[in-house]
Amino acid sequence: MSDQVFGEIEGYPEGTTFESRMELKDAGLHKYHIAGISRVLGIGCDSIVLNGGYVDDKDFGDEILYTGEGGRPEGSPRQIFDQELIKGNLDLSKNKNSGHPIRVIRGFKHFEPEYAPNSGYRYDGLYYLEDYWPDIGEDGYRIWRYKLVLAPTSSLPAENSIQNETATTPRRRERVSNQIVRDPRIPEKLKQIYNFTCQVCGIRLNANGVPYAEGAHIKGLGNPHNGTDTTDNMIILCPNDHHLFDAYGFSINDDFSLIGKEGSLIVDRRHLIQVENIRYHRSKYQLAIQE
Repeated sequence: MSDQVFGEIEGYPEGTTFESRMELKDAGLHKYHIAGISRVLGIGCDSIVLNGGYVDDKDFGDEILYTGEGGRPEGSPRQIFDQELIKGNLDLSKNKNSGHPIRVIRGFKHFEPEYAPNSGYRYDGLYYLEDYWPDIGEDGYRIWRYKLVLAPTSSLPAENSIQNETATTPRRRERVSNQIVRDPRIPEKLKQIYNFTCQVCGIRLNANGVPYAEGAHIKGLGNPHNGTDTTDNMIILCPNDHHLFDAYGFSINDDFSLIGKEGSLIVDRRHLIQVENIRYHRSKYQLAIQE
């Protein structure tokens, strides 16, 4: 059994610095001395190291757009083939549903100099994986992109002292929350229309007389998808099909036939679905499955 843990490592608070990757490994903060994604095999990711990275990476301090591994030869700065949802990329994706926190470590070669330590590596606290999706990177090949957000209990990362000599420790400034506020009336309205029946498999879950179904947004809310919290951007699914739909395991054609599995979407005449939302999800599905 792995001795890796999710979350804080006793004795190493935020802001702790290390001279090398081997020191990080020996401290138990990161499993590998080379790979950027530390995996708890088959379960999730416990930490990532930001040091160099891919051209598509973005770091805003309290939010990180992280590019998965693969797609380029070792030592090459550019991508020359598609990334796959395997190994570290797959385990990192599992944090979205498990909710396991991810330790973020920034190195002196970090692509965002504002947050890079002057030397070595610095542990910068816990982040959570809000979402992941396939995309076309700057080099023209498929990447897997991960949106990580800073945990409420963690500080904003320290600024580089070369750029700001007065800010060499983690900052405790007011953080403006960009949490999406969902209207619970929207899924409840659709659940009533479909009598809590999944629009994909037709199953109606019921436990002790209480039905259960989930509202799934077709086009994701928030950046970078910018989908709307409206009935024309939502379908009602069972938990299994909700997970598969969000993970791009299947999608929907314009005529509501399913792609990636048999059948057609059940659509009530009272439920108008915006076709552009379906096309957006389908474009991500097609990108995810391309060989």
